[in-house]
Amino acid sequence: MRRSVLLLVLPALCSAFTPAFHPKLTSSRAAKGRVGSLAPKLRSPQTVNRHITSNIFCSGNSVQYAPFQYLEERDACGVGFVATRKNEPSHDVVRKASVALGCMEHRGACGADYDSGDGAGMMTAIPWELFEDWVKGDDTKKSGVGMMFLPQDPSKRETAKKAVEAVATKNGKFQVLGWRTVPVKPEVLGSQASANRPHIEQIILKSSEGLTGDVLEQALYLVMRSIQTAVKEKGLDWFDDMIYACSFSSRTIVYKGMVRSVVLDQFYSDLTDPRYKSQFAIYHRRFSTNTMPRWPLAQPFRSLGHNGEINTLLGNINWMRAREAVMDQGVAFEKGSDISKLDPLSTAKNSDSANLDEAVTLAIRAGKTPMEALMIMVPEAYKNQPALDKMPEITDFYDYYSGLQEAWDGPALLVFSDGKKLGACLDRNGLRPARFLTTTDGLVCMMSETGVVPGIDESKIDKKGRLGPGQMIAFDLESGEFFENYEIKSKIAKQAPYGKWLKEKQTKVEKQPMKADRLFKNEIDLIRQQVVFGWASEDMEMQIADMASTGKETTFCMGDDAPLAVLSEKPHTLYNYFKQRFAQVTNPPIDPLRENLVMSLDMYLGRKGNCIEPASDHNAEQIKIESPVINEKELDMIKGAKKSVTLSTLYDISKGPQGLEEQVNALKKQAEEAVKSGAEILVLSDYTPAGISAEQTYIPPLMAVGAVHHHLLSQKLRLQASIVVETAQAWSTHHFACLVGYGASAVLPYAAYEGVRSWHASTKTQSLMETGRIPKISVEDALVNYRESVDAGLYKIMSKIGISLLSSYNAAQIFEAIGLGKDVIDLAFKGSVSRVGGMSVGDVANEIASLHATGFPETPLKQLENYGFVKYYTGREYHHNAPPLTKLLHKAIREKSVADYELFQQSLKNAPLAVLRDLLDIKSDRKPIALDEVEPVEEIMRKFNTGGMSLGALSREAHETLSVAMNRIGGKSNSGEGGEDELRFKPIADVDESGHSPSFPHLRGLKNGDEITSKIKQVASGRFGVTPEYLMTASQIEIKIAQGAKPGEGGQLPGNKIDKYIATLRLSKPGVTLISPPPHHDIYSIEDLAQLIYDLHMINPKAKVSVKLVACSGIGTVASGVAKANADVIHISGHDGGTGASPLSSIKHAGLPWELGLTEVHKTLYENGLRDRVLLRVDGGMKTGWDVVLGALMGAEEYGFGTIAMIAEGCIMARICHTNNCPVGVTTQKEALRKKFPGTPEAVVNYFEFVAQEVRQVMAHLGYKSLADLVGRADLLTKREEAAPTKTKNLDLSFLLSSPNTKDDRTWVHDERTQGVNDNGPVLDDEILADKEVMAAIDGAKELKKELKIVNTDRSTGARVAGQIAKRWGNLGYEREGGNLHLVFKGSAGQSFGAFTLPGMTMEVVGEVNDYVGKGIHGGDIVVRPPAEAQFLAEENVIVGNTALYGATGGRLFANGKAGERFAVRNSRCHAVCEGTGDHALEYMTGGVVVVLGETGRNVAAGMTGGLAYLLEEEDGSVEKRLNAEIVKKQRVHTKAGEEQLKGLIEAHVRATGSVKGKRILDNWSSFLPKFWQLVPPSEAKTPEASDQVLEDVAKEAAKV
Repeated sequence: MRRSVLLLVLPALCSAFTPAFHPKLTSSRAAKGRVGSLAPKLRSPQTVNRHITSNIFCSGNSVQYAPFQYLEERDACGVGFVATRKNEPSHDVVRKASVALGCMEHRGACGADYDSGDGAGMMTAIPWELFEDWVKGDDTKKSGVGMMFLPQDPSKRETAKKAVEAVATKNGKFQVLGWRTVPVKPEVLGSQASANRPHIEQIILKSSEGLTGDVLEQALYLVMRSIQTAVKEKGLDWFDDMIYACSFSSRTIVYKGMVRSVVLDQFYSDLTDPRYKSQFAIYHRRFSTNTMPRWPLAQPFRSLGHNGEINTLLGNINWMRAREAVMDQGVAFEKGSDISKLDPLSTAKNSDSANLDEAVTLAIRAGKTPMEALMIMVPEAYKNQPALDKMPEITDFYDYYSGLQEAWDGPALLVFSDGKKLGACLDRNGLRPARFLTTTDGLVCMMSETGVVPGIDESKIDKKGRLGPGQMIAFDLESGEFFENYEIKSKIAKQAPYGKWLKEKQTKVEKQPMKADRLFKNEIDLIRQQVVFGWASEDMEMQIADMASTGKETTFCMGDDAPLAVLSEKPHTLYNYFKQRFAQVTNPPIDPLRENLVMSLDMYLGRKGNCIEPASDHNAEQIKIESPVINEKELDMIKGAKKSVTLSTLYDISKGPQGLEEQVNALKKQAEEAVKSGAEILVLSDYTPAGISAEQTYIPPLMAVGAVHHHLLSQKLRLQASIVVETAQAWSTHHFACLVGYGASAVLPYAAYEGVRSWHASTKTQSLMETGRIPKISVEDALVNYRESVDAGLYKIMSKIGISLLSSYNAAQIFEAIGLGKDVIDLAFKGSVSRVGGMSVGDVANEIASLHATGFPETPLKQLENYGFVKYYTGREYHHNAPPLTKLLHKAIREKSVADYELFQQSLKNAPLAVLRDLLDIKSDRKPIALDEVEPVEEIMRKFNTGGMSLGALSREAHETLSVAMNRIGGKSNSGEGGEDELRFKPIADVDESGHSPSFPHLRGLKNGDEITSKIKQVASGRFGVTPEYLMTASQIEIKIAQGAKPGEGGQLPGNKIDKYIATLRLSKPGVTLISPPPHHDIYSIEDLAQLIYDLHMINPKAKVSVKLVACSGIGTVASGVAKANADVIHISGHDGGTGASPLSSIKHAGLPWELGLTEVHKTLYENGLRDRVLLRVDGGMKTGWDVVLGALMGAEEYGFGTIAMIAEGCIMARICHTNNCPVGVTTQKEALRKKFPGTPEAVVNYFEFVAQEVRQVMAHLGYKSLADLVGRADLLTKREEAAPTKTKNLDLSFLLSSPNTKDDRTWVHDERTQGVNDNGPVLDDEILADKEVMAAIDGAKELKKELKIVNTDRSTGARVAGQIAKRWGNLGYEREGGNLHLVFKGSAGQSFGAFTLPGMTMEVVGEVNDYVGKGIHGGDIVVRPPAEAQFLAEENVIVGNTALYGATGGRLFANGKAGERFAVRNSRCHAVCEGTGDHALEYMTGGVVVVLGETGRNVAAGMTGGLAYLLEEEDGSVEKRLNAEIVKKQRVHTKAGEEQLKGLIEAHVRATGSVKGKRILDNWSSFLPKFWQLVPPSEAKTPEASDQVLEDVAKEAAKV
């Protein structure tokens, strides 16, 4: 059955009918699935029957999983260490670490059985007392212990043990003293963990040669690195058979498992044995997005405990394998060791953390300290770092190693030890929390959260600190010395003269002037070159024109409604088959505009040395370039600096389609020979002076780069040379990202440069310049603009996946292919995923031939072809939201014309193939039923939602019309991120007979009783209108992680769209630009998302929390994490949605079709036993009832409509939303245009009724009464017989057709009306609200003060109290009526303390707080001060965690101490005082006032468009160096109003906290006032606090009067 069924909707709208048998509705029996609930048993691909249709769309030509499939797994964790400076082991250290680990339980997660932890573990010194039966006394110095996971099968276990013993005793190196069975209690494990539990034993070895110390460690390392190979020779597999060394050392030992943190010391009884003594203990609690139990992946590993994610992992592994093939690993082992049978250094079966641990451990065994190894592999952002001005040796160290080792890039808190040193470091972005403290009695503690280590006397704490971005701490376990950051790094950097070597050996190729000279004398030669290489007129008229004139990418809107490249009937370049991947949930994207200081496009060319060997000058002999986008002069300089070889990618067209593969293989061989002959630069070029000829064709440069890169890897030659591309087929930022991402180090886009020259010389451009419509610039400036726009685009593309360094992005292959077959992937893109197969190498050759023929037509070529890929043109590329379609729909729904709706359906039925679901049909396993047996329209429409489109992006008329319509049909509208007018919280009751309401005079077609509130309230950017009352009126609260049009990117609502009404809703000021940065939330990891979900469940326990994701490869593992983070709903968006302005390259090249995303999410959740935890919703280009049914079959229970809903209310697809000039008032704030808005709720309702009737028709034909019965029934999907893609017959839809068979298991299907809300369990707020005095104070608006104790596991404290107050009194009523609830807490408060506090509340902590204090605060006061017994100086110590005041919309915060990173991020109205901050303070502020009585970190005030700040500068010049001056200006406090504001806040701070520093400032006011800088964004420049002119103007006006 296909779209022909859609036409049967006609009689359905008139009367019920019994459908006749339809020939395309075949009847088949699906394979029987398992029956039962989800929790008891984990589903796996091996145990779930699947239905796979065998046809041409299951060609076997796909690459559904990358070779590194386990690397999709994402981790986030709680981590820390406890140590004593006393050089003696203690059981108390172990006990403290066990308790601290237990206090991290909320930072981990559990599997489907709610009891099997994702992993917890502990690393300590070896407790030799436990091994006294085997070794004691001085012999312990010559001995080591291996902590082994072994098979449960006795036979396999014995074989494995013998293999390990054989390795250890080889050549008489070790004597096996014995095996110790580790005492465990399996009964405390969850069912999943227990089913996969290994047998655990410890092997005790003694060196036969009396080796001790580092040499003994190297010998033991050799044993450990030989085990995998040894057991493989015995027919066992280390992974499948669970043969794994958790640790193998003479110093350290690791106890870990798939357990909850509170269970670790119950499972391992050793940990509670008083004989278990250690000087230190590292602990780790894991939150994995993948729930398949794998004991070896629990942490800590052998050297590291990692909280974070490595975004560059595939590239890191490829480069590590390249190094492994050529480097001398012998330096890591005892001299003379036989290393011929070493296990691979990296393995696809390890996680990102495990692979990093392997690399670090190798470096340690090679003689580097853990600190040096991590400086090399996880370097800080050392450029433009003021703190390094006086320490150039550190900068030189980083620069030297940047040429040898690409960074393992991504958010990371790393705790490390080699048994001699202990420490921790943060990645360059500092996106993981890390607090530390030291005490006068010798205790040193580091932890993800403060307050977790028990038994610490506050009076003995002498320092409380935090790790900032790129910072490190280290503790010498032998000497007891504690070191911080640059003290460590300077000592390491001074070990070699890195600066001298760089100066003498490194070649820097700086950007050279651009040339105006034309490459091609005749314009037609350029046009032919462009046509043959795939250019179209839109590329010149949109992309080149915008990039050359403005230095910025083209902006467009309304998503991508053109066919996928593989389904298009037009020829595409190879780049268009690749989709960029992006960060969501498990790690954050980066803001490339406001946090650019952590990013770099530097690339290093030439032979790369061995970073684990001792440093030497020859390793500095590299070429350094500032950007991969080079010009002709720079290429000449590169060629002149190193031996280079140019390899042509052109070949004779007569070789036909098969010639492409032959030529690629020939190119690979040429590259190999060139490198073997000493070439360090390979230039792959399609340039010839005369341009390509009719007799020549080419290898696509992307294919050439990927093929050569992988071939050199396979030949162990990749580190010997760099790849440079000289090509006509690179002009878009996406093209450059692909080339670099698959191995190119530099690109010369000669045709793009020539295109810029041609554009500049054109009569049209010159006319535009002369009339002032575009800037008047020289051709050289235009070329510079173009290059800068490409650079900016590369920053953006890297940032969306969370990568900071292009050198780490290089060859990281962070793309998914859509429409390329396995032979293409194997030829050039190994490791990439291509889940639907597609184009063969021959098909690609044919597409190139098509382009070539277009470039050499029979009639003379005059201009570039217009394919219509971007804009709709009659007769060009198909667009499924084209104006002709919208006209049909408008007529149908305005007149409720079934005939016109039939025409709308017919146009879709006859449309070209465009999306993956166009290839699918449905077969049934039942006979058709009568339509009147099918559930009614009303029941189906309940499952419909509209997209999250904000009021601001949409006009008020458009936004409210959708809300009314969705409420009428029982569905849900979405507020978007713009807040909501409180008038909309109540039904409309003043509508007259004509359908008009005085309350909403701009709307038409209203009815009394209409509800205008959005049931789904979005919190996309936290502060934009998010108040306690707003959240309490929600039925569902949506966390927007990403958006379909530009996933991984941010945006902004420009000031000219912020009128008084919009500003009121968003709690801002008119005219103030509101920035929505890429990390849409305070979410920098999966546990941060879990915390935000927790926050929202806290304030409104009756509202479901949904998380919006965008389809991408790996979304299944992300969704697993989201489900385990306690979300109620997961929303999957396709790549083709989006209404607002987005970069054109993002619209076209990021994200995946929702069919792939939904299938992966449903499949992964079901197989992991998590599907019953969440409801799934899908959107992205949905238009018809057929789309809804397909969405249901793939696993969705609700269905979203975005663009089509806008069309239903009047949008005509003019595609100028981003200009604020929508001609029909849908996406504009201009009053005159808004008056043209034609929409009514009735028209929207009519559309959804048509869709629902269509759903009923399809269901009747399928023989199903309820849509819920079809959810997840992918066994009913089959190929569409008549679908015949033009380009290839090799598509493989088995991924979409192979979901688990759920026919007989329906226990997981959700009914939104009966499904309960996930809750947070028992919380402190419930105890507070159970107090009769508290409730009396809330209900009666009375004053009350209470004292309570608090610990770090008490999270979001106060949020539920605030929710109750908001429910009773609204946002402001409680304080207005005299209420004042003052709660004083003693201890260490958990995350999100004081979240959503509102006026009339005072939340005070005597102790300290963790991250997110004051999140969303709307009013009242939050006070944080140290306890009276504290002896440390408060002003020098950290008391507040990261991301304080996120999204604050009011209130005050006073903190007597320092705060962490991102203080007051996205603050809208809060007034705050603290005594120092980390990096990125005041980021994206739009209002409020912040006073910092101490030093700040870097990048202060980035994106600050409103509000004021006062920074105390005690060291001259320190503010200037740390300030991001892009928007704000700094000035001294020179107005009376400004002085009064500053002094008043400090006085309030002293009253609230007793701040010693605050009092000192007030007592010496005249000397301190001149030391304050006032930060003023343009929106505040004319306020009385910032400008005397305001008062003067007022005085003048008064004088006139």
